[in-house]
Amino acid sequence: MSFDVEIGYASERGPRSAMEDFAGVNRPAAHEGAWGVIAALADGVSSGGLGREAAQTTVMGLLRDWYATPATWDSTVALDRLIAAQNAWLVGHNRRRQKQRAPAGEVGGAAMCTLTALVLRAHGYTLAHVGDSRAYLLRGDDCLQLTQDHTLGVHDFQNGLTRAVGLDDGLRVDYLEGELQVGDTFVLTSDGVHGVLSSEALSKLARQGSAQEASQALVARALTGGGRDNATALVVRVRGLDQATLDDMSRRGRQLPVPARLREGDILDGLAVEASVFSNGVHRVYRVRDMQTGQLHALKTLHEARAGDPQECAMLAHEAWLAARVSERRAPGLLHVTEPAAPTAFYMLSDWLSGDSLAHMLASGRRFSVAEVVAGATMLVRALGHLHQHGVIHRDIKPDNLHLGDDGQWRILDLGAALSGKEPEAVRLLHAGTPSYMNPELWSDDPQQARATSAGDLFAMGVSLYVWLTGRLPYGEIEPYQTGRYRRDPQAPSRWRPDVPIWLDHIVLKAVARDPKQRFETAEEMLLALERGASRPLNAVPASPLLVRDPATVWRVAFACSLLFNVLLLYWALFLPH
Repeated sequence: MSFDVEIGYASERGPRSAMEDFAGVNRPAAHEGAWGVIAALADGVSSGGLGREAAQTTVMGLLRDWYATPATWDSTVALDRLIAAQNAWLVGHNRRRQKQRAPAGEVGGAAMCTLTALVLRAHGYTLAHVGDSRAYLLRGDDCLQLTQDHTLGVHDFQNGLTRAVGLDDGLRVDYLEGELQVGDTFVLTSDGVHGVLSSEALSKLARQGSAQEASQALVARALTGGGRDNATALVVRVRGLDQATLDDMSRRGRQLPVPARLREGDILDGLAVEASVFSNGVHRVYRVRDMQTGQLHALKTLHEARAGDPQECAMLAHEAWLAARVSERRAPGLLHVTEPAAPTAFYMLSDWLSGDSLAHMLASGRRFSVAEVVAGATMLVRALGHLHQHGVIHRDIKPDNLHLGDDGQWRILDLGAALSGKEPEAVRLLHAGTPSYMNPELWSDDPQQARATSAGDLFAMGVSLYVWLTGRLPYGEIEPYQTGRYRRDPQAPSRWRPDVPIWLDHIVLKAVARDPKQRFETAEEMLLALERGASRPLNAVPASPLLVRDPATVWRVAFACSLLFNVLLLYWALFLPH
């Protein structure tokens, strides 16, 4: 579901010879609801006639690129990166223009603009602001100015901008976040409007008629009131809110009851239970069918014994929210989650996947050809890269969570222990992962080294690939709560399976190397190596020195040699003739 908003836009050149204001609004497509609505207004700064260029490219670039950012990013993070990129582009162009005109003695112009951008997302709004364009919020009888002008002063002779997009490398952007309510009206204006109208007049005109009529009335009143500049007004009225956020999901987990144990034939919210497929004392998973559409789903909820555990509720809410965000565009390789329309109980609903996990297939004796392993690993590494691009760390990559569907697609399952930056404290403090698949750094006593990162996911994917090919773990079985010891380099997979090519040996050994500097830095790097294969093979990973693998043994040998040398010296001093 996307926002229900009413939008009005009006812009006039006024008495100026050129039009340097630019504004726009983008609504999300059907599959982009998580990104919400974005509106932006920019006022070009007259310097060599390039203000229009700066305003237009800034607004159009922001509106175009907003829906390409990961849905899991905070709005402030996404806006900051997009605005910083546009600012760097404008600053670079301005410098090149100045260098080109300097030899000819010409006075170089600069492309700069103000910017006020508004994002309506979920149940909140985010505002980004630079310069002296403005944003107002009309709520009830109040009219609140949300932005502060970045100018030298309030008088006409002090109206120089202290901040503008394209002015400096180090652009500082003001951000404001707040709760969104149905009935809110946001008004974005250039200084050609608010420089003429008082707050009272602006508030009165913005409430009249439709949003389009209000924007036209603001611009017309500004020009007839003596405005000497371009006049632009953007009016956004909120009629309905978007789908639930993580906070909403957490609140649902606190307020809705956990369903009692379901049995075949039970019906919950129009979902008919066909089978109970999993239970581990913490969660239950059922196969259910939508009675209206006939579509199969997997319904995951808490075990009734954990129904009153607030931490488990928060963790399941985070998993449901995170899975919905990373699968927003139905990326292949990830499980798609559906938000229930009007749930009466607390649960997570996802696509039903026919097929089997890699762990179960290997345990049942299925043998994969090298080509099948490479094809499957390519799909999974691409999906892992998609997670990392969203800022998500899975933390439990292993054959049990790698699934092959009947459609031939490999998928990564179970985001229950994943980190997103918004996870509950219980998830963050959880020492997640399966010991035999955890990278050596996670066993360190140094908290910085033991921190979960995307590198841990890549190492675990390498271990899974090693097991997939050989049926063995590269460093042997590590029991839970046992300190991992990596005192030897793993054998090449071709040692256990002769049909494994050398180039694949190099990829696997690089992925599970003891030294993190020798491993793949990103999923994209590992994916490229798999796709190139034998055409551009990787170099072999050098063997780890004994001092690195087991420094204690080196020191013991050194101590033994030193002791022997001292014994020989003592023998020579006492018993041999001098």
